[in-house]
This record gives sequence, structure tokens and C-alpha cells, in this order.
Amino acid sequence: MQTRKLYYEDAYIQDFQAEVLSCEEAKNGWAVILRATAFFPEEGGQTADTGELGGVRVLDVHEKGGRITHLTDGPLPVGGTVRGRIDWPERFRKMQTHSGEHIVSGLAHSLYGYDNVGFHLGQDGCTIDFNGELTREQLNDLERRANEVVWRDQTVRARFPSVGELKELDYRSKLDLTEDVRIVFIDGVDMCACCAPHVSSTGQIGMIKLLDFMRHRGGVRIWMKAGPDALADYGARYAADAAISAALNVPQSDIAGGVEKLAAQRDELKRELAGLRKAAAEARAAALTPTEGNMVLFADGDEEVLRILANAGMAKCGGVCAVFAGEDGAWRFVMASKTRDMRAFIKENGPALQARGGGQSQMISGRSGAAREEIERLFQ
Repeated sequence: MQTRKLYYEDAYIQDFQAEVLSCEEAKNGWAVILRATAFFPEEGGQTADTGELGGVRVLDVHEKGGRITHLTDGPLPVGGTVRGRIDWPERFRKMQTHSGEHIVSGLAHSLYGYDNVGFHLGQDGCTIDFNGELTREQLNDLERRANEVVWRDQTVRARFPSVGELKELDYRSKLDLTEDVRIVFIDGVDMCACCAPHVSSTGQIGMIKLLDFMRHRGGVRIWMKAGPDALADYGARYAADAAISAALNVPQSDIAGGVEKLAAQRDELKRELAGLRKAAAEARAAALTPTEGNMVLFADGDEEVLRILANAGMAKCGGVCAVFAGEDGAWRFVMASKTRDMRAFIKENGPALQARGGGQSQMISGRSGAAREEIERLFQ
């Protein structure tokens, strides 16, 4: 016996009563099947509804062969009638986002001929995959057109056309469906096969925001939010802009320019610092005391600084000159010697230094995970 799907009869049902047909202990709770349910299962890229059922929590919902199984955190009496309550704010958020996705996908199909080939709706908005690439300018236009549909407050309808009628409809679908096909209609915008609950009019979506995009499998993946998710995202970004504006002491409208100016100043300071470190390394190299044994040095600088010291130390020691920069567990090094094959040296002593590196027979570079005292002990 298939479960009666109350969410098809009315997507706005939040509270219902139904008979418990079965309840069996499962791996992470109890698997409960009802005669009827308003809980939408995980299906079509959308995560399942949660809520309460007879005083226990509904953690997940799945459908197989027309029977919908509710995973709960407690058992329910078989044959009894229980009351179900859906976590409505979460369900309505998904309805808003999913209906918004239909608008975006329908417009992308009509404007650019692209198909929606991937969709996932979770706890933080949704992703949409199209089989063609879009530019930022095209996405901005797509977002504007999608919100115009929201502002028009168009009716959203869902029904099961007859087999004959279905053959005449030019609808979007990822699968080759032939019967029991539920079509969601937004006049002039989209006609798509879909199993999920939707809002009754586009105005209830509130707003649609296309946040980001990337190339994906020859097409594009878009991150989208709608309704309260889009509003919350805007609030978070506004707060971040305000904080940056205050830190840079520039108007919010000019924070990009302020950041660019700060980045330019940083780059100039980095160049000056690199020059000072190089000069300091050259002065230190000139002052190194010759030794017949090994020489180990710790410095502050990039690889150029390490090589300046390693070259100078190699000329003034009879063994290996090893120069390290960083901290315990995360050292960068350059090692050099006139008398030792450094490739053989690192192969022999790499385990003790927790080091990996490579280079020429006279000089190698790499990284070490050892502590400073371990390094000093090895080169004594």
C-alpha cells in the first residue's frame, strides 16, 4: 500500500493526523510508515522534512516504492493514530528556494538553451548546475529577470497531466518520464517535472540572489539563496562591509578602493622588508666565522635570504651549512656543502630531521618538521 502524500494535496499542511502502519527498530532510530503523511522525503535533490510525530522527533524521511519511511528517535504504537507537526519555517524556506530555482532554471533554458543537470537544496541555500557556461554579466541579468518574476507575484501550479496531455507539453525534465508525472507550472517562465512542494505564488519567494559561480563539468555551477536565506546573507555581508569600512575609515561605497589601496601599501612594505632582510643577510654572511665542521643558522626571510647565507656558510665551513627559517615543526631550509653530496646527505638524515627536499649535489632545499634542538643536535 502506497503512502498518501498530503503535501501533494496541500503544500501548506503543517499539522496532520495519520495511522501508524508499521514501526521497526532501525540502525539510528525507528522506521515508521504511516497511512498518510505531510512530511516530504529526501528526493529530487531536496533534503527531507523534519519535525515531530506522536511526541518523537522525525530525523529523516525516505521513499521507496511509493511507501514513505520516517526515521524517528523513538517508537510509535502500530495501529494507533498519531499527530505530525512539520518544522514549518524550514519547510517553507525550502519551498521558497526550490520555487526560486525553477524560475532561474526556466529563464536560463529559455534565454540560453541550457539544461539544469544538477540540483541540491540543503540547509544553506542551493546549488544549480547548467550544461553551459555563463558570464558574471549574464548571471546578473538572470538574477534581475528572476526577481522581476517574483515581483509580478505569478501563480505557481502543480498537477499530474494525463498521458495524452503530457505528450503535448514541452516541459523540462532530467529523466525520460512517461506516466505519473507531476508538472510545476509558472506561466511564461517555466514548466518542469518536479516532486517537491512549492509556494503558491512567486511573490512568496521574497527575493532571489545568485551568490557565486564556477566552471563545472563543461558548464557552470551556481550558488543561490532565496527568501530569508538571501536576506540573512545580505545582512551578514552588510555587517562585514560596515566592519571593513570602519577599519579602513572609508565610506562603505568605497571599501573596494580602500582595500586596493591597503593591498598596494602592503606590497610596497613587503618589498622594502625583503630588501632589508637581504641586506641584513649579506651583512651576516660577511661576518660568519669560519669553521672546520658543520654550520647551522636560523634566519628570518625568504629562500633568497636562505641561499645567501648557505652560499656564504658553505665557503666558510668544512662540512654542511644548513640554514633554517620558520618555527618548530614547520621549517624551510637550504643546505649546502663543498665536501658532501647533499642529495645523499638528505637521504641519510631526512628521517632524523623529519625532512623532505631536493636539489643539486652541492645545494638542496626543502621543509623540516623537527624541533630546533633536534636540528642543532644533528649538526653539532
